[in-house]
Amino acid sequence: MSTLHLHCQTLFDGASLNTRQQQTLVVENGLLTYVGPRSSAPAPQPGAQVVDAADNFVMPGLVDVHTHLAFGNAQSEEDIDIWTTDEFRALRGLFFAQHVLAAGVTSMVCPGDSGQLSIAVRNSIAAGMFDGPRIAASSRVITNRQSLNDWFPSRVGAPEYFTARLVTSRSEAIAEVRKQAKDGVDLIKIAMDGTHRRPNGEIIAAFTADETKEMVDEAHRLGCKVATHAYGREAVMYAAKAGVDLVFHAFYMDDACIEALLQAGSILAPTMTFPQNTVDFCQPHDPAITTGYAGYCARTLEVGSQVLKRAKAAGIPFACGSDSGFAVTPYGEWHARELELLVTRLGFTPAEALFAATNVGARCMPRGETLGTLEVGKQADFLLLDGSPLDDICVLQDRSKLKAVYKAGQPVRMERSPYNPKQVSDFNSLKWTDLYTRDRVAQLGKWSV
Repeated sequence: MSTLHLHCQTLFDGASLNTRQQQTLVVENGLLTYVGPRSSAPAPQPGAQVVDAADNFVMPGLVDVHTHLAFGNAQSEEDIDIWTTDEFRALRGLFFAQHVLAAGVTSMVCPGDSGQLSIAVRNSIAAGMFDGPRIAASSRVITNRQSLNDWFPSRVGAPEYFTARLVTSRSEAIAEVRKQAKDGVDLIKIAMDGTHRRPNGEIIAAFTADETKEMVDEAHRLGCKVATHAYGREAVMYAAKAGVDLVFHAFYMDDACIEALLQAGSILAPTMTFPQNTVDFCQPHDPAITTGYAGYCARTLEVGSQVLKRAKAAGIPFACGSDSGFAVTPYGEWHARELELLVTRLGFTPAEALFAATNVGARCMPRGETLGTLEVGKQADFLLLDGSPLDDICVLQDRSKLKAVYKAGQPVRMERSPYNPKQVSDFNSLKWTDLYTRDRVAQLGKWSV
């Protein structure tokens, strides 16, 4: 029997918004068997490991409910869908899953995937073959015309290697739900809208309310949770009325959507990290700047923050997602930034942000009742931090402050294997980001008549 006694001065157990002092955690075979005052803790038996966390802050491991293992830190849609095989994407996904774990994310939801990639990574980690976070696995995003993932031109169609499954009828949609359930997904993701708009600017849902409910009902009947990409009012409303478990974004919803989400008991994960990083980090030559996409992200955050504040005030539970897997949100780097944005943009207290990133996020995981808090009978997934995120929520983003990550009571290897992105991620064939007319070259000072 493997037993660990961890003594700590400050414990945030995730069961409430409070901390406790002078606590001891006892772990046996990966599960917590005692969490309470050090003075009342059982004495360590011979052979038990005793660790003094001293003044390190102890908290549950983070849950990132929006990480794409298939994307490989993509610079473009082409990087995601064209340049790599499913087999390579699976191996790369396993490699990057270890970066995610080393960043303090002990559980993650992979919403939208390539074939059975996250299923395979989940199973290999669960079997003890490789290190990595606990994974809620999915498969290809179910998409319709004009929704987010329908990016291939119609003349190309929707190839099998596409990370979405284009369905054009109700029977195709239900068949895809059943196929994914058979393959062993924990979660089915539906792309409820994209960039298609009405003349008044409103984003149009890609599925009708009835179609959405049919898919969600069937997924639930088969024991799968459902997540949805939904920016616009219509998509959020349809998702809420259908009883979707997890709604991403919702930046352009209205107060009626908030009421519907409350009635449905849906969890909201706005995933502000991706647009905020796009606004903050992109350079002048990046296409995100030259195409105006970064400006759109800035406007979306400003509009969305207002309605998301109202959603928080109404009592909708929030979880934390980073949208990791893109070049602007690389694996292992920005998983904790969403907590910062909950605080700075939406008025969460640091304790509320920690609660969202642990307790609430765990509800999106398979066997979520065993995760997200440090209580007797639960998995011993926890972090040791040099500094309190209750004093400064950004402590979680300081790699030097993350002193240890434990999963199932075992310390995780913190070193991250280096890699060459030109051999792992950056396969896009783009060669230039400017149009080099004579006027433009002269403007750059590189040519003159």
